[in-house]
Amino acid sequence: MNMLRFNQVSFSYGTAPFVEDFSFSLRPGELVGLLGANGSGKSTLLRLGAGILRPRSGTLELGGRPLGAWRGAERAALLGYLPQTIDASLPFRVGELVAMGAAASRAGEASCRDALQYVGLTGHRDTPVSRLSGGERRRAFLAMVLAQGGSVLLLDEPLAGLDLRFRYELLDLLGRLRRERPMAILLSLHDLCLARAMDRLLLIRDGGILADGPPVSVLEPGLIRRAFDLDASVNPGCVSTLERR
Repeated sequence: MNMLRFNQVSFSYGTAPFVEDFSFSLRPGELVGLLGANGSGKSTLLRLGAGILRPRSGTLELGGRPLGAWRGAERAALLGYLPQTIDASLPFRVGELVAMGAAASRAGEASCRDALQYVGLTGHRDTPVSRLSGGERRRAFLAMVLAQGGSVLLLDEPLAGLDLRFRYELLDLLGRLRRERPMAILLSLHDLCLARAMDRLLLIRDGGILADGPPVSVLEPGLIRRAFDLDASVNPGCVSTLERR
């Protein structure tokens, strides 16, 4: 079953077309990365999938039903979305933040405890969010989304701004989620090396899919140069390493 499906979705900012005839399906237990240059449409696609933006044409389905048919707590219990920008100065403790996620889907206290335990922050329940490290803060916001209890997770640049250790810790946590829950996870990212850990990659250019498949086929030097408008002489980092394996 497809957990989230885009059916020939198009979207415009004003009169300027930005996404055109985009079709894609996210399946249970799948960790999919959205890869592309800034302005290629990654954040827009995630907002469309979360129902924050409405398509100009085409349809989106969640759990086999039109996305718009799910309302309020009902949708929150199925789908969680975490934006790229997170306000670290929020005047909340970790437990309060996670409780807000549970409230969105009318989940109970057990959901909060489970989410905190899963991300390894049980001991920080009473810690102000502003006092957490960058990696801990990302895990706290992820716990807030997990407390909703959904099976689809949309993450906009969750690894951005983290040092190497926290990037891999968060990536390992996402891998556990898609294996053990199992959740369907779609996230945007820039790091070509970390992109190799995805089950599947969508390489985006100008609001459309340039390539869709396993990392070994998508992380091809020619495709990467085209997606990021790189000169032919540029070696696109980890791609050359992958190519030799």
